[in-house]
Amino acid sequence: MMNRMTTDKDIFSLDRPSRSLLWLYLIRSLFSGPLVFLFFPFLVVRYLTLHYKFDDQGVSMRYGILFRREVNVTYARIQDIHLTSGIVQRWLGLADLQIQTASGSAGAEITIEGFHEFDSIRDFLYSKMRGTSSEKIKTTQSQTSDEAVALLHEIAKEVKTVRELMEQRDV
Repeated sequence: MMNRMTTDKDIFSLDRPSRSLLWLYLIRSLFSGPLVFLFFPFLVVRYLTLHYKFDDQGVSMRYGILFRREVNVTYARIQDIHLTSGIVQRWLGLADLQIQTASGSAGAEITIEGFHEFDSIRDFLYSKMRGTSSEKIKTTQSQTSDEAVALLHEIAKEVKTVRELMEQRDV
């Protein structure tokens, strides 16, 4: 049921949540009992106006008609990402990604909901917030290892030189 997305282009193409989110909203509204006629229309409007944008700079979310809300978060500001999924969400193949920043608010700055690709989105966000990709990490690790070996050889030469000088001084 979940698609594994691997490229930034795949994530950048995500804009609208899955229709499963509308089913989730209906189920949540039904749990409100007689208030279903109040909550469900509100959630339908939220679903119809909910848009996400992933780009090179950050992620943004907007929704609403009368009271429009738009939130933009750059990848550098992301402090933590929480993935939560209740029993109904798991049944529908959904999860919420709560993105927290150092803004001082107790809650999440943005909650990304309604995507089946939540694992791929989470991995993408982690790589962007760290400013690296797995290929860069592997390259950096091999460069670091080569640099460490070269440094150790240089240190060994200097220790050998110091030892030879100390031996000459003792003679």
